Amino acid sequence: MKKKKIVIALGHHALGTTLPEQKIATARTAKAIAGFIKEDYQVVITHGNGPQVGMIHMAMAEFCRIYPEYTATPMSVCSAMSQGYIGYDLQNAIRTELLNRGIYKNVVTVLTQVVVDPYDDAFYHPTKIIGRVMNAEEADLEERKGNHVIEVPGGYRRIVAAPKPIDIIEAESVRALLDADQIVIACGGGGIPVLSQSNRLKGASAVIEKDLAAAKLASLVGADMLLILTGVQKACLHYGTIKEQPLEELTVAQAKKYLEDGEFEAGSMAPKIEAAIDFIGDSAIRRAVITRLDSERGDFVAANGTVIRK
Repeated sequence: MKKKKIVIALGHHALGTTLPEQKIATARTAKAIAGFIKEDYQVVITHGNGPQVGMIHMAMAEFCRIYPEYTATPMSVCSAMSQGYIGYDLQNAIRTELLNRGIYKNVVTVLTQVVVDPYDDAFYHPTKIIGRVMNAEEADLEERKGNHVIEVPGGYRRIVAAPKPIDIIEAESVRALLDADQIVIACGGGGIPVLSQSNRLKGASAVIEKDLAAAKLASLVGADMLLILTGVQKACLHYGTIKEQPLEELTVAQAKKYLEDGEFEAGSMAPKIEAAIDFIGDSAIRRAVITRLDSERGDFVAANGTVIRK
C-alpha cells in the first residue's frame, strides 16, 4: 500500500529565536512530527529562518566592518548557513524522539536551492526587512554597495526582495530519500534563492516566503497534505477585531475570494493561504491545514485547524 506523503511547514513558534530557545522548541516540535511518522506517513519538513538568518547576516556584516579586508557575505550564503544550523538541531531532536519511541529511521537535512525569476517584480519592490538597525552613515554605505535600506524607528535597516519560487533544484533528491523511507528536512527558510544562468546557479540577494516554498516542494514530491504550523489555531476573518471569525473549512474558491478581499494580513496569514491555494491547485485529493502546534498527535493538530480543499 502506498504511503501518504505530508509536508510540514514549521513557523517561528516551532523553532524559537535564540540558540537555547531553539533547542527547547525543536524538542517539542519533534514530538508532533514523530506522531505522523508513527502513523506511517512519509514526512518532509520545511521551516522558517527569520530570526536566525538575521543574526547570521548581522554577525557577518559586523565582522566585515571590523575586518574590512574580508569579503562581505551574500544573503544566499547566510541562508545556507541558517539551513545548516537549524537542520542540525531539528534532525537531532527528531532522531532522539524517534529512538525514544523505538522507531529506527534516518533523518537528513538537504541543503536546498530554490530557483527564482530575475525579472520577478519583487526585485523592483523589496519588502523583507533584515539585519540590525543602522545609523545614516552605515545605511549610506549599504546603498553604495547596491543594497536597499528603509528608515525605521531609531535608524535604518536593510530590505531585500521576496520573489516567488519557480523550481527546487534538489527536489529529485528529496523524492529519492522519501522513497528510501527517510525523514527529510528541506527548503529551510524558503530555500537558498538562486538564479539559473546557463549551467550555473548564482545566489540572489533575496529571501523566499517559506510557505510558498513549502507549497512548491509539496507539489514536486507529490504530497497528499500540506500542514502549515503557525502561532494561531485557525485562519480568521476580521482577525483581531470584535467580529473575528475562525474558519473551520475553506474551498479554494473561497480562499481566493477572501485573499482578494484583503481578509488576510500580508506577510502573515496571506502567504499561508496563497501557499495552500498553489499546492491544492485543481486536485480533488490534496488538502492543506493551517493550525498551531500544540499536540503531539498529528490527527489532533489537523482536526483543530483550518482545512482547505478544492
